[in-house]
Formats: sequence, structure tokens, C-alpha cells
Amino acid sequence: MGGHAVTLAAALRPASFSSLLLIDPVIRPRGSYVGPWREAHFVSKRRNRWTSFQEMFDRFQDRAPFANWDRAVLRDYCDYGLLPDGDGFVLACPPAIEASIYENSPAPESNIYPEIETIRIPVRVVRAGKIPYPGDVMGRSPTAPELAASFKDGSDLCLTEYSHFIPMEAPALTAKLIAESPCLRA
Repeated sequence: MGGHAVTLAAALRPASFSSLLLIDPVIRPRGSYVGPWREAHFVSKRRNRWTSFQEMFDRFQDRAPFANWDRAVLRDYCDYGLLPDGDGFVLACPPAIEASIYENSPAPESNIYPEIETIRIPVRVVRAGKIPYPGDVMGRSPTAPELAASFKDGSDLCLTEYSHFIPMEAPALTAKLIAESPCLRA
């Protein structure tokens, strides 16, 4: 949801940004900001307790969506996504908190299209285009296909071989996209 947050920041503090690169941001179609996301409940049921970083890695490495992640990224996710708690570890972001964030993301007050219309810098929207497996709620792109056209100077790139987890699946490609960003070429 960082893309949503940085877009709002660019609208509120335009002098702080020279361009934006939004990688599959959680900015839904205009008409979808009508209330809670009913599918978010599954996040609250995530396993929260682990005996070790390695246990988490071993559990996730062959499971979707993590099986498609770069191994070093998955290792970092496990090593830095847990906090010590008694004789084990818990997720740094508790499942109930994460679920509430997702649940409220399509609330009417989260609609940032009025702010998007004020942004005058180049914006590149990179969307995931991979067709998720049945039941994959998190892998499908939450990004409105028409999002780039909502910006005064927006461009769209759809990557059909990646899911919503583009940076985790393709860190080298993500670095290349950042390096090609207009603000870094100046």
C-alpha cells in the first residue's frame, strides 16, 4: 500500500517529488471505494507464532505466493519480518492489524482520485498482469487498469509474467525500473 501512500504524499507535497514510480499500487478503480473489502478476513487468520526464522522460511519457500519470490527476498522477509516474543517469534505486523488495513483500503475516504488529478509530475504505473491461480486473492493486481490515464502525465506498463509481488519476484527488474526513473536520469 506504499504506492497509495506516496501518491497521496505527492499530491499533498508536490515540491517534494519530481516523478513517481508506482509498482502495482493498491489504487483501485474509481468506483470501488464503497466500503470494506470483504475478502480481507483471511489475513487475520495468518499464522503469527514461529519458533525460528528458518521455520518460517521452510514453511513458505514452496507455498504460493512465496514460491515465486526471489530466495534472498524471502530470506529477508523471514529474517526481518519477525520479532522476538518469549521463547519464539511473532510477525512484526500482527495479522489483525494487517487485516484491518486491507479491509478498510476501499473505504470512501481512501479514494484518492481527487488528489491524483492535482499531480503534475511524470508518473509511471507498473501493473501486474499475471493471471492468478483460483482463490489467489493477494497475487492478483489491485491496481486499476486505467490508473495511469488518471494522471496528467501518466504512463502504464503491464508485466504479464508477474503477480502483485513484482519487487519480491523480480528485484533486479525493480532496480532497473527505479534506475530508469525520470528523476534519476536528470
